[in-house]
Amino acid sequence: MSNDKKIIYVDNNATTAVDPLVFEAMKPFLTEMYANPSSIHTFGGQVAKYIEVARESVASLIGANPKEIIFTSCGTESDSSAIYSALHLCPKKKKVVVSKVEHPAIIALGQELVRRGYKVEEAPVDSHGRIDMERLEELIDDDTAVVSIMWANNETGNIYPVEKIAKIAKKHGALFHTDAVQAVGKIDINLAESDIDMLSLSGHKLHAPKGVGALYVKRGVRFRPFLAGGHQERSRRAGTENVPSIVALGKACELARTYMKYENTHIKALRDKLEKNLLANIKSTKVNGDIENRLPNTTNISFEFIEGESILILLDRLGICASSGSACTTGSLEPSHVLRAMGVPYTAAHGAIRFSFSRYNTEAEVDYIIEQMPAIIERLRAISPFWEG
Repeated sequence: MSNDKKIIYVDNNATTAVDPLVFEAMKPFLTEMYANPSSIHTFGGQVAKYIEVARESVASLIGANPKEIIFTSCGTESDSSAIYSALHLCPKKKKVVVSKVEHPAIIALGQELVRRGYKVEEAPVDSHGRIDMERLEELIDDDTAVVSIMWANNETGNIYPVEKIAKIAKKHGALFHTDAVQAVGKIDINLAESDIDMLSLSGHKLHAPKGVGALYVKRGVRFRPFLAGGHQERSRRAGTENVPSIVALGKACELARTYMKYENTHIKALRDKLEKNLLANIKSTKVNGDIENRLPNTTNISFEFIEGESILILLDRLGICASSGSACTTGSLEPSHVLRAMGVPYTAAHGAIRFSFSRYNTEAEVDYIIEQMPAIIERLRAISPFWEG
């Protein structure tokens, strides 16, 4: 894409732009405040104080105690740390329960655990992507070490009843973890009033840089470090702290609190306008997911009888960046595992496009997408061997 072409970015569930205020907050720690925070000298101690300020900001956003926050490199590390800790601390229990619509960070981890001799059960979902709660509870038993269900789905935006599921897990003596990477900063979370044991979040989903995340571990829950080494993070995550990014994550969480209402009003209105117009003006389209209970910024729309990749290529030529699903599955020729779990027909699953918004999107951008999409779909259907409209 040429540098002079304006980019309309509606792929914010893949990553977000770093907020300028976040960038300004982290800059001094790349140039002036560069000391190792674990050093005993005053310079190092000064830097360490800013890590604790960031920890307080992260904790405040999710209703936690700062001592319950462990900084990591990303959501995937946080997920693996939580699951492996639970298994190490419950060596006699050999079962992990997840859902069929988890992020690849959990699905791939489950496949690795099966190779290591564990049993990984996947709770099914219905045609709207809602978890079959009755079947889920049947899968959780006294042999279950940990249950891991995402708070919000990265492809459909569906929000799941994780607080209710945490209570079910607790009833059976299992730990509960949630991958809340998509949910944090978009919906209210108060962990102080929940039975959730562990929660993962990632900086680059809420306008902080890539390469930083956090893991919440509820006070009183035993934890086994994923990485061995130094005594950083109160001996819970070894490795020299990524101070600039940790400070950035703290600032991003602080800003996310102020933008929460905006997320659920203005951004939701942009999403709804796009969705309403595309469904009204393009035949054989369908929203995938639970439209009554989803993130305010996400819509997943199937344009039947054409390939999503072709849609994305034509959108890209216009400077519009969208997605056909999780960025972590790019390169796969198979349709989304989330849509397949929902029973979406292949003719619709292959043509599914996810539009995900942020506070930097405008109504003018939405209007431009609405203007361009009908011609794109008409062009592709004209050469589709499956289209009979």
